[in-house]
Amino acid sequence: MEVVIQLALLAAGFVLLVKGADWFVEGASKLAERFGIPQLVIGLTIVAMGTSLPEAAVSVSAALKGSAGITIGNVVGSNIMNILVILGLTSLIRPIAVKRSTVRYELPFVIAVSAFLMWVGYADNVVSRADGLMLWGLMFLYLAYLLCMTKKGEALTEEPEADNGPMPVWKMLLLIVLGGVMIVLGSDVAVDAATALARIFGMSERLIGLTIVAFGTSLPELVTSVTAAVKGKADIAVGNIVGSNIFNILFVVGTSALITPVAYAENFFADSIWCIAAAVLLWLLVVRNKRLGRLGGACMLACYGIYFAFLIR
Repeated sequence: MEVVIQLALLAAGFVLLVKGADWFVEGASKLAERFGIPQLVIGLTIVAMGTSLPEAAVSVSAALKGSAGITIGNVVGSNIMNILVILGLTSLIRPIAVKRSTVRYELPFVIAVSAFLMWVGYADNVVSRADGLMLWGLMFLYLAYLLCMTKKGEALTEEPEADNGPMPVWKMLLLIVLGGVMIVLGSDVAVDAATALARIFGMSERLIGLTIVAFGTSLPELVTSVTAAVKGKADIAVGNIVGSNIFNILFVVGTSALITPVAYAENFFADSIWCIAAAVLLWLLVVRNKRLGRLGGACMLACYGIYFAFLIR
């Protein structure tokens, strides 16, 4: 019975996280727009970080509770799942065209920051506040790059949604407050439930973070990418996933480390290698034809199957 209760709490936590992030981003974006902040800046900050809010909330909450296995596992597991599972499934539905800038700059950058996280963590088995500052520094460098690329017309932007008229300020503030409360509450519930499940089944927090929690916090990316593929707009999938992976490392781990140093267990070294290998595999599959086809997607899903077998061995 306790297992059913904890699974229900975990699912409820994920629902709160996903819906809370959606409301928070909508309210914050509308409020920023009302105060004259350009759409470009809103897109590169609030919206870009929005899909990383579930990972951020869970990771910070886990770090504060001393559950470092969930903090690092959530980010590394989400990044592996984003590439191998989400892009794999998306490309099976519809082959994905990949922008030249993604192949030349963004994919190499995600490989580099993944290797940097592994290096700072494995060096002394902790991601310190100094490391967090470096991660935030790299994040601002990435934001500056996005700003330059967007001004040059290189960055891929989604089509604007139909505007149903101006939203009242009170509603924007309500969405921000409710979304923020739901994110905090959802992360708290999800971390407690995941920790309880790990204890019940005798599983490590690392394994729970890399699988169940990673899947739950990757739901926004999964829904966005698969929906885009079904609508024939799969081209936005690779850019969104690569951007999300970069923010997961720089924003999520960086913020967690700035709040409290995060332990990096030796076991995460192998997972970090998988994280880097997934990004390298994606780059190899798209570097020649600037396209991720169904065969490449099947290859990535097969690789995740091998990784999952490695986890539960």
